Amino acid sequence: MATLKENAIMIESLLCLFTADKGVIKVLLQRKKDEPYKGYWVLPGSLVSKDETIENNMVDTIYDKLGLATLYIEQSHTFSDVSRNPDNRVVAVSYLGIIDSITLLLKREEREEYETEWFAIDDLPKLGYDHEYILGRTIEYLGKRIAYVSILRALFPADFTLPEIQKAVMSLLNKNFDRRNFRKKFLSLGIIEETGEKADGGSGRPAKLYRFKDDVKDMVIF
Repeated sequence: MATLKENAIMIESLLCLFTADKGVIKVLLQRKKDEPYKGYWVLPGSLVSKDETIENNMVDTIYDKLGLATLYIEQSHTFSDVSRNPDNRVVAVSYLGIIDSITLLLKREEREEYETEWFAIDDLPKLGYDHEYILGRTIEYLGKRIAYVSILRALFPADFTLPEIQKAVMSLLNKNFDRRNFRKKFLSLGIIEETGEKADGGSGRPAKLYRFKDDVKDMVIF
């Protein structure tokens, strides 16, 4: 008869953390320092200990490994394939995380012991374990959630241009929107306002910068 130890299943939390850089959706990956998959890029995460919840484990991972005190997260999927980890029986619980570029710049503390890097979701390196599959599922999930004002606002709270939002939405929905129609629809919703500033750079006329209004209620846009 198998012992309890032989039947033990470990649980890990994994974070798919996204941001938007000039309309390009990027995900944060961590380079693994040991075997298996030494040198590969993986999703940040950690094993859940017996005296903590998965939620608390994820919060600790976000701060300890990524240097972020708070950010938007929500649980997305569970992955329990018996062969997903070559060493142990590990069930993964993935989280969707979102942080805007301004908060990332101002509030992230450096963690020199961990090598991390942002990658565009359409130009990813080879990932270890089954993290390519997990990330792909979470990108699909983000594509469904991006239709909501709350998720767009988490990515673009302020100082964004309409072309940046359009670019991000089209990449996640895998759809094309006419620029003028997109602009007209977005402005007609009454959920954003001009900041009075304009974007720097570019070859054409500087684009207006917008922010989401404080009293915006969540709704489905697309």
